[in-house]
Amino acid sequence: MKLPIYGPRLRKVARKHFGWPGLRPGQFKPMRAVLRRRDALVVLPTGAGKSAIYQIPAVLLPGPTVVISPLLALQQDQIAALNERDDPAVRAVRVSSAETPHQQREAIREIQEGRAEFLFITPEQLANPERLAEVRALRPGLVAIDEAHCISAWGHDFRPEYLSLGHLIKGLGRPPVLALTATASPPVREDIIARLHLNKPEIHVSGLDRDNLFLEVAYCPDEDYRWRRLTALLDEASRPGIVYVATRRGAEELAERLTQAGYSATFYHGGMAGGAREQAHEDFLADKVDVMVATSAFGMGIDKPNIRWVAHVALPDSPDSYFQEIGRMGRDGEPSRALLLWRSEDEAIQRFFTGGSPEVAEIRELAAALRAGPATKTALKEKTGLGPRKLGQLLSLLEQVGAAVAGSGNKWTVPVFAPLPAAAAEAALAEYERQQVVQRSRTDMMRAYAQSNACRSQTLLAYFGEDLAERCGHCDNCADGVAEETEEETGDEPFAVHSTVRHAEWGPGMVMGYEEDRMTVLFEEVGYKTLSVPVVQEHALLVVEKKKKK
Repeated sequence: MKLPIYGPRLRKVARKHFGWPGLRPGQFKPMRAVLRRRDALVVLPTGAGKSAIYQIPAVLLPGPTVVISPLLALQQDQIAALNERDDPAVRAVRVSSAETPHQQREAIREIQEGRAEFLFITPEQLANPERLAEVRALRPGLVAIDEAHCISAWGHDFRPEYLSLGHLIKGLGRPPVLALTATASPPVREDIIARLHLNKPEIHVSGLDRDNLFLEVAYCPDEDYRWRRLTALLDEASRPGIVYVATRRGAEELAERLTQAGYSATFYHGGMAGGAREQAHEDFLADKVDVMVATSAFGMGIDKPNIRWVAHVALPDSPDSYFQEIGRMGRDGEPSRALLLWRSEDEAIQRFFTGGSPEVAEIRELAAALRAGPATKTALKEKTGLGPRKLGQLLSLLEQVGAAVAGSGNKWTVPVFAPLPAAAAEAALAEYERQQVVQRSRTDMMRAYAQSNACRSQTLLAYFGEDLAERCGHCDNCADGVAEETEEETGDEPFAVHSTVRHAEWGPGMVMGYEEDRMTVLFEEVGYKTLSVPVVQEHALLVVEKKKKK
C-alpha cells in the first residue's frame, strides 16, 4: 500500500461506513500509522474523534480489532454508536462481566464468522488464560486501548488491573497497538509506552488548545468567599455543569447545601452503592439535574456534549487531572467556562491523599512468595492477604525494580538475577518514594498554574509538552490584559523548549517552558522544578545533553 492512497481510502471508508464527510485535524497521521502496522500513542482532546482513529482503519485491516476501555458504560455507548450503522464491517460485540456465558460465546462466534469487526473486552477477561487463547485464535489485526492514561501510575484514574496489559497483548500474538487518551503529560506518555511495551511508537499530540473553553482562576481567602463565587457562577452561566471537590464527604455536603439553596444538584463519588451511582449518572445525562457535585471518580468517557461549565472548589492534584476534568465540557463546540476556586489549604488535602509509604514487610513477603514458584494474582492474594489494589501496586513496584515479571498463564514469577526479597523490598520502597517526589512536583505545578499571571493556555499546554505560539485570548489573564505583560518570546532563553538538559544534582530533564524570568524543567528523578533563569545562567546550573534513545 503506497502512501498517496492512504488519504482517499480513509476518507472513502469514513463516508461509506460511518457517514462522516471527512477527517478531523489530528486524525489522519495516527490513522496512517495504524495502516502501516506501527504502534502509536495518540493524545487528542475530548470530543476530537479519538475513536475514529481505530474505527476507520479497522475496516481496511485484516483481522478483527480488539478494543480495551476501562468503563462498561463507555464501551456500551461506543458499541451502540457502531451498531446503529447496521453494517457488518463495523459491527461491535462485547465480552465482559455484563454478558452471560452464552452471550460471551455468541460474541466470539460473530467475530469468528466475520459478522462483527470490533471485540470490546475488559482486562479482567483477557487475564483468563482460556479467554486469552480464544481471542488470540481470532488473529486480531489491531489492539486499541482507550483512556490509556489509566495504565499509568501517573494517570488520573490509575487502575492496577491495567498494569498487565502489556503482557496480555503479547499473549495475543503482539498485534500493533494503538493507545488513545485525552491527556498525557511527558511522564505519563513514557509510562504508557513502557507498560504497554510499545515498539518505537509514533507519538501524536495535537489540538489540546480548545478555544471555546474560557479558563478562569480565583483565589479564595475563605470558604464563604468560595461559596459566593460558586453560586455566582451558577446564577450567571447556563446549565448543566459539574463541580469537582476533593473528598466524598465534601461532595455530599456541597450537593446538600446547593439543594437547600434552591439549585438542582446531586452528588457522585466512588464510595456510593453501584445502583445509586448509576442513577446519579443517568439523571445527569438525561438533564434531570443541573449540577453534578463529584470527586474525580465522575466523568471519564462521559458523552454529554452540552456541559456548559466545570468548577473546581479545591486545587486538583495535578494539571493532568485538571485538564481531563475541564475537557468534559463544551464538546458541542459552544462557549464553556472553567472556574478554579482554590485556597492554600487545598494543598494539605492533596498531601494527605498521597498516603503513607507501603510497608517494607509487605513488599518483602510478596517478593518471597514469588520465589516459591509462579503464581496467579489470586494465589498471591491468598498467600499474602493483600487486597487486589495493593497487590497490583506492589507487583508493579517489584516489576519496576526487576524483582517480578508476568510469565505464561498470567502467573507472576521472579526473573533471572532478581534481587533477594529484602533487597527487592528496599529497592521497591525507594522507587515508590521517587514517584512520590514527582507526584508532589505535579501538585506544585498545579499551584503554579493557579498563581500564574501568564496566558493560562500557554502555561497549561507547556506542562503537556505542547507549545502554543500565541496567547490564547480565552483565559482571564488574557482578557484582563495581565498576560500582555509576560512576553514569552524574548529571544534570549538559554535553552530551547523541549531540549534535554542536565543538572549536577537532579540529573537529566526536559525544558518545558518559560514565564518571565523563570523556566520550568521536568527532571526524571525529582519531577517538575521552576528555576530562576538569571541564577541558572550565572552559576551554569544546567548544561545541554542529548536525550538518550529508549
